[in-house]
Amino acid sequence: MKKVFFSLLALVATFSLSAQGKFFSKDANVAFDANSPLEKIEGKTNKGTLVIDAATGKVESAVLIKGFHFKSALMEEHFNENYMESGKFPKSTFAGDITNFSSVNLKKDGTYPIQIKGNLTMHGVTKPVEAKGSLVVKGGAITNGSAAFKVLMADYGIAIPAAVKDKIAKEAKIDISAALQKLVK
Repeated sequence: MKKVFFSLLALVATFSLSAQGKFFSKDANVAFDANSPLEKIEGKTNKGTLVIDAATGKVESAVLIKGFHFKSALMEEHFNENYMESGKFPKSTFAGDITNFSSVNLKKDGTYPIQIKGNLTMHGVTKPVEAKGSLVVKGGAITNGSAAFKVLMADYGIAIPAAVKDKIAKEAKIDISAALQKLVK
């Protein structure tokens, strides 16, 4: 009986230790910008997820494609049905590392520049990406995080029809920003 008790105690301690260094958001802002000189194409959602593990510098994020909203319903429909095929590929994910996480001092308030490297999965295709961003530390916790990167639509198998090729940028900019809170299990 003592072995079971101590095993459970060790398991609980492990979970609480691993949760101490994780910060998350379930309402991260994600913006998709494929503007061209002829057309303003911007989609936004505030339903992204973001998790940062302060013990390892690992970062993960996900967003539902149908969560993006555009200035017109027709643009949103084309984004979901013709380009992103959100019925077939409902979400986009990122998993990677903050490569310079050791430069973030959780004991000192401030804004820290970060470099992120990992794999972005979008439209059923996974590719390596790199991004620059920042983390805000306040009171020993990561309170905000942001990053921006660019992707070539063709790299993710997103075809742009010849009839609208001048209206949609070949390269899209993706921005993510989030207020973060400590993950408590």
